Amino acid sequence: MHNLVVGTAGHIDHGKSSLVRALTGIDPDRLKEEKARGITIELGFAHATIGDARVGFVDVPGHERFVRTMLAGVGGIDCVMLIVASDESVMPQTREHFDICRLLGIPRGIVVLTKADLADAETRAMVRQDVAELVKGSFLANAPVVDVSSTTGEGLDRLRAAIATEGSHVGRRPAEAAARLPIDRAFSMRGFGTVITGTLVAGTIAVDDELVVEPGARAVKVRGVQVHGKASREAVAGQRAALNLGGVDVGDVSRGGTVMTPGTLSVTRRIDAQIDLLPAAKALKHGARVRVHNGTAEVLGRVSIAGGAPQIAAGEQALARVRLEEPAVLTRGDRFIVRAYSPPITIGGGVVVDPAPTRPGVRSADGLASLERVRIAPDGGIEAVTAMIDALGVAGLPRAALGPRAGVPASQVDALLRSLQDRAIVSAGDRLVAGAPLKQASDALLALVAASHEANPMSDGLPREEAREKIFARVPVAVFESVLDTLKRQKALVGSERLALPTHKATVAGSDDRVRQGIVDAYRAGGLKPPDAATVAATAQAPAAVIEKVTALLLREKVLVRLDTVVFHAEALQRLKDDVRGLKAAAPGGRATVDVGAFKDRYGISRKFAIPLLEFLDRERVTRRTGDVRLVL
Repeated sequence: MHNLVVGTAGHIDHGKSSLVRALTGIDPDRLKEEKARGITIELGFAHATIGDARVGFVDVPGHERFVRTMLAGVGGIDCVMLIVASDESVMPQTREHFDICRLLGIPRGIVVLTKADLADAETRAMVRQDVAELVKGSFLANAPVVDVSSTTGEGLDRLRAAIATEGSHVGRRPAEAAARLPIDRAFSMRGFGTVITGTLVAGTIAVDDELVVEPGARAVKVRGVQVHGKASREAVAGQRAALNLGGVDVGDVSRGGTVMTPGTLSVTRRIDAQIDLLPAAKALKHGARVRVHNGTAEVLGRVSIAGGAPQIAAGEQALARVRLEEPAVLTRGDRFIVRAYSPPITIGGGVVVDPAPTRPGVRSADGLASLERVRIAPDGGIEAVTAMIDALGVAGLPRAALGPRAGVPASQVDALLRSLQDRAIVSAGDRLVAGAPLKQASDALLALVAASHEANPMSDGLPREEAREKIFARVPVAVFESVLDTLKRQKALVGSERLALPTHKATVAGSDDRVRQGIVDAYRAGGLKPPDAATVAATAQAPAAVIEKVTALLLREKVLVRLDTVVFHAEALQRLKDDVRGLKAAAPGGRATVDVGAFKDRYGISRKFAIPLLEFLDRERVTRRTGDVRLVL
């Protein structure tokens, strides 16, 4: 059996609740006030098995004052019963409810002409004509029309058959997707604690699942699940469910919240959207304050019309950005209703094209062009996601945000990633980055390194952190590291702590070349008794700061070698190694040893130089220390 959620829509006192009661045997009016006044004030729920479907009925209020409650119930339905009383025909709330269902993209429906026992054949025929005119060109244009009487039972079997037929054509909701349940009721039960109800839009929720209630990021654990009033291990997409939640007080959850798998949907305060205005509505001006209804939530927001247009005309469609006054749970492809701020009448609807826009504005021509790229289109969202990533530049989009931003379930993310590769979207660490800005950043890094070489020819490269701060300061480190790895693999860059072009060789020029030669001459002349700072300064004839800079270059080039705190010319160290090795060949039996005293005497040096030189010979495996002497190897 499959699951089907059927909602009622229609004017007050046209028999919606009575019809649900006649079909299910369950009274959806649950409040004392509803009983007393004879009208539905809150959402009502009932259920029945019809054909091979488990049908959950959502009965909504028809009174104008309660349309916002109606909106909280209609968002999760698969099929609508548009109810028109045969003795009254189409009324104001009939039209508004119908507009809402059409704007929300409800796929299928049935027109039910109630109170058939109160109207003669001629009146029924006139009502049918009125309804046909109302639904002309809409999703209900070819819907079955059934005359019923909840009092006499006339037409109920035909209606059940129509529900079964329509239900067989309704697509199954994605049970394998992340869980998403908009809350339409929240209350406390003695012995259980917090209980919420709603229609499971997608996914599966089971006992012991750890979920989150958004907005607010309240972590909850599912203690119990009921489906159609009976305890169950789990609820699946398309079912009406009641959840007993642990970890949250009833005062912290309410209609408008969403129970969901953590990290799977965007919680946002601005959306880019495609808005359709009803033909009978007044023009919607740029900057207008509106009421946005999605799922069970109602949030106030202001509309910025893309491209600089002053308004959206009645019956027209436009792209816009809506800045919400409170956070809302939305994803790409979600439909919503727009109602005027005052009076709160339905004026249009829309679909979310980007739940977390990063492009700076939409009023300019460029902003409109950028927004055009993210329209809902039949390409699976590839162009839209590419545009979203392009707008983020070299910072890229976190992989974890791809599903919520693109409005695709986790099971489809890998396929989307493969498609993005054809659009030159590359992975940089844990981010997805468009190829063009990544190439620009790579070129800028190479240019910065080249400029550093030109400005500091004696340096062996640009400090790594300096490069990151100048080009990748506002970019995740993972992107910077990925760019470096790619340039090194391409042999366009070398180095670790200092970055350099492969062709770079630290050099000196002009007057610094004379200083370099003076320093080299001083250390070469000193041999194993290197010169002091004054001698080097006198020979090089340069300030200490210049000498220090050139000496550092000579050390990097290994022309000079630092042993402990003493600097020697590399040629002097090589001659020393050769001379000590020669001792072994001249020694009787080929065994030669050296101690500190003999070493000092042989080379005419002090202990200050002898000790670092002997330790150098040990490291170079020319000698090996044994007690107080060293054996020549």
